[in-house]
Amino acid sequence: MPKVKPHRTSPSLDMTPMVDLAFLLVTFFMLTTKFAPEEVVVVDTPSSTSEFKLPESNVIRILIDKDKRVFFGLESDKAKPLLLDRMGAKYGVTFSEKQKRAFGGLNSFGVPVQQLGSLLNMGSEQRKEVKQPGIPADSLNNQLIDWVMEARKANQEAIGKPTYIAIKGDGNADVPTVKKVIKFLQEKNINRFNLITDLENKPTVSK
Repeated sequence: MPKVKPHRTSPSLDMTPMVDLAFLLVTFFMLTTKFAPEEVVVVDTPSSTSEFKLPESNVIRILIDKDKRVFFGLESDKAKPLLLDRMGAKYGVTFSEKQKRAFGGLNSFGVPVQQLGSLLNMGSEQRKEVKQPGIPADSLNNQLIDWVMEARKANQEAIGKPTYIAIKGDGNADVPTVKKVIKFLQEKNINRFNLITDLENKPTVSK
């Protein structure tokens, strides 16, 4: 007797859940991606083989350009308003609510605290056209170290977490200026900080 062959149907795959998943992933990355904010000054960092990555928040950044100017930035949105209040009280400067909101959007800046209000009154495009002189950082008027110390206190008070300190120096930066900034930090017993560099390929060892 001949064998009866069962009727076979071609398998089908419903792609609808896969398409839904793809759109969900695209939406997730669009909503959570944080673009790197534009720096106030172009700093061409030197390269190194270090693979340590800085955290994305709670970072105090000190920028030093090739013209010996020093800039300051804080990656902590919750601590920024408190920091501005602390520095305003320390130097007798009052900031409006509008200026405080503008300060929250600053990635970094390089003006004396007495001129910060005027900078915050400008639009973002107008600020790009202004050549900022740098934050005073000398023995007679060391506003930089005040920003660093008050930022550490503000961040601890706002979110209860310590800050990381990173120095981003231009490859052609004035070495004495970099050493001076490091000296100011060490005078405040701040001996742990990172130097921001570009990653280069590690040298290969021939056998």
